[in-house]
Amino acid sequence: MRNNQPITQTEIVLRDDASIVSTTDLQGHITYCNAYFVEISGYAPHELLGAPHNILRHPDMPPAAYADMWATLKSGLPWTGLVKNRTKTGDYYWVQANVTPVYERGQPTGYMSVRTKPGRALVQQAEQTYQELRAGNPRRLRIQRGRVLTPTQQLLQRFDLQAQLKTAYLLALSCMLLLGLQALDLLGGAGLGVALAGAGCASLVWAMWLMSQRVLAPLRQITGQARILAGGDLTQTMPSAGEDPVGQLQNALRQTNINLRSIIGDVRQNFEAIRLETSQLAAGNKDLSNRTEAQAASLEQTAASMEQLNATVAQSAGNAEQANALASQATQAAQESGQVVASAVQTMQGVNRSSRKIGDIIGVIDGIAFQTNILALNAAVEAARAGESGRGFAVVASEVRALAQRSAAAAKEIKTLITESLDQANTGLTLTTRAGA
Repeated sequence: MRNNQPITQTEIVLRDDASIVSTTDLQGHITYCNAYFVEISGYAPHELLGAPHNILRHPDMPPAAYADMWATLKSGLPWTGLVKNRTKTGDYYWVQANVTPVYERGQPTGYMSVRTKPGRALVQQAEQTYQELRAGNPRRLRIQRGRVLTPTQQLLQRFDLQAQLKTAYLLALSCMLLLGLQALDLLGGAGLGVALAGAGCASLVWAMWLMSQRVLAPLRQITGQARILAGGDLTQTMPSAGEDPVGQLQNALRQTNINLRSIIGDVRQNFEAIRLETSQLAAGNKDLSNRTEAQAASLEQTAASMEQLNATVAQSAGNAEQANALASQATQAAQESGQVVASAVQTMQGVNRSSRKIGDIIGVIDGIAFQTNILALNAAVEAARAGESGRGFAVVASEVRALAQRSAAAAKEIKTLITESLDQANTGLTLTTRAGA
C-alpha cells in the first residue's frame, strides 16, 4: 500500500454545496478532475491528470477499505464509503465517496467518483472503526461494499432477498408437511392427508416459481440496468413492462433512461453549436491577434520613424541655434561695419573738405606766383631802363621771375594732383555713402 508522507493534523472541511468529481481509467489513473478537486487537493491540474489516484491516499486509511472498493468495482457494482484523503501539503479531508464503473456500449471503460461532505457523526464513527482495523481488528469487523459489518451482520448479509424467500418457502413447506401429517392422524385417512400435503407442496412450489419469475428476475434485470445507467451508458434499450409494482419500477427506469438520453443529446447539440461558435470566435481572435501584431509592428516602425524625426528635429534645432548665433554675429559685424563705414564716410568727407581747402590754397599760391612773375617783369624792364646801375637789380629780378615760374609750375602740378585726389575722394565718398546706406 502506498504511504504518502508527510502528514499534518490540519483538517480541510468541504463546502456543503460542492462536490469533488473525477474519473479514472481501469488502472486507476486520473483522466478528469473538476476545479473543486484541484482546489481541495492542492495539486495543479497537470500534476493530477495521468497520475494514479492513490496519490491522495492517507496513511490512516486501512488497506481493507481499498481492497473492498476494488473488489466491488471489478465485480461491476458501485461502492460507497467514507474515505480520508491527503492533500499535497499533508493536510487531510474526509469525503463521502461514491464510485461507480463507467460503461460504453455495455463494456466498462473506467470509474467515476463523486465525493461530498460527510456528516460529523459519520466521520467520528469512521475514525474509530478505521483505527480499530489498523490496531488488529479485535472484533473481526469486515468492510463489504463500503459498509463496516460485525460478524452477525456478515452472517445475515450472506442471505439476499432470494435466499431469504427460499428459506421462507422451505419453512412454509415444512409447516405444510407437518399439517398434513397432523391431518392424517386426526382424520385417520392416509389418502386425504397425502392429498393435502401434496396440494400444499405444489402450491408452495408454484408460489416460489411465480415469485421468481414475477419479482426476483425483473428485480435482477432492473438492478443490472440501473448499474449500467449509473455508469453513464445510455445506449441500452429497456423493454416495456407490466403495470404491477415491479413493472412500474422498470418502466420508470426505462423512462429515466430515455429522458437522460434526450437531455444528453440536446446538451451535445448545444455543446457542438457552442464548439463551432467557439472555433469561429477563436479564429476571429487569431485574426485579430495577427492584425494587432501587424499594427504593433507598424506602430514600432512609426515609433522608430518618430525617433529619427525627433533626432532630425533636434539636429535642425541645433543647426538653427548655430545659424541664429552666426546671424547674431553677422548682425553685430554688420553693425560694426556700419559704424566703420560711417566713420569712413566722415573721414572721406573731411578729406574732401581738406582737399578743397588745399585747392584754394594752391589757387592763392598760383596767384602769388603770377603776381610775382608780373612784378619780376616790371623789375626787369625798370632795370633795363636804368642801364648799368640797374644790372644787379635785373639779375635779382630774373632770379625772382624764374622762382615765380617754378612756383607757378609746382602749384599747377599740385593743383592737378589735388584735382585728381579730389575726384577720387568724391568717388570714395559716394561709394562709402552707398555702403553706409
